[in-house]
Amino acid sequence: MNSSGREKIGFVGLGAMGRPMARNIAAKGHELTVFDVRAEAMAPLVQAGATAAASLAELARDCDIIFTMLPNSPDVEAVVLGPGGIAEHARRDTLIVDMSTIDPAATDRLASALRDRGLGFVDAPVGRTVTQAEKGESLFMVGARDNDLGRVRGALEAMGTTIHHCGGPGSGIRTKLVNNFLAIATCQLSAEAMALAQAFGLDPKITLDVVNGTTATNGHLKIMWPIKVLSGDTNPGFRIALAHKDLALAMQAASEFGVPAFMGAAAREALSLAKKSGDYGGRDFSALLDLACEQAGVGKVRVK
Repeated sequence: MNSSGREKIGFVGLGAMGRPMARNIAAKGHELTVFDVRAEAMAPLVQAGATAAASLAELARDCDIIFTMLPNSPDVEAVVLGPGGIAEHARRDTLIVDMSTIDPAATDRLASALRDRGLGFVDAPVGRTVTQAEKGESLFMVGARDNDLGRVRGALEAMGTTIHHCGGPGSGIRTKLVNNFLAIATCQLSAEAMALAQAFGLDPKITLDVVNGTTATNGHLKIMWPIKVLSGDTNPGFRIALAHKDLALAMQAASEFGVPAFMGAAAREALSLAKKSGDYGGRDFSALLDLACEQAGVGKVRVK
């Protein structure tokens, strides 16, 4: 803890989501130390008042609560449990909070291994977009013991507006997979429907007015697509490659629990194709609409 009695916070992983979230922690007056393998990623955070750690070991020794926001399961396990990682150097009772979207089995391994070392663990994957993260409007699906949620709540409130306590460790990431399963599979279905409307020669604005006034409505067509692909913006907020990874995790979990997921399987294959098609893997996942139109041999759908 620092002299004011507040716990020192560490943040590892300063990518598209991690950077604005860490910046919001610093902006709310928390003492923050950051680390990323890319030194240039830490510079903006230092300008915002954070301290740059020279290594994971240095960060782990100095912080009471450590957030990780990393690409995938192997990255998180290496940073937390690998040689020179957080668990090797953290003080007893340090709380590790993983906000990454990873395999639930990996989350369970982390929770168990850290508990055996006398360290706390929370999984708090993130909902909403990069734009909302920049505004401090993220949503968190938290798997935590009640006392650990109490310790981390202040930092979560600095980064977002909505905190859902989903249950104990491991429940947050499982909730995230359910959420992303629906969001990603529905995005593919919306792409196919709007490509069909384009092939019919329908006015896209009138089509949207119709479907958004019936039970066909969904968040893609009503909320996100108008400000992304329908306006011509496919810069990544949530990349197709990451959507493919998340849906594959959800499908793996469904298989392990014996849950049939036919639409999910179809969407996964569509995303697999999209990821391999030109530069689509790096585009926002609303760009599934552009690819659907290409595959249908029709023009891109744009609403002015």
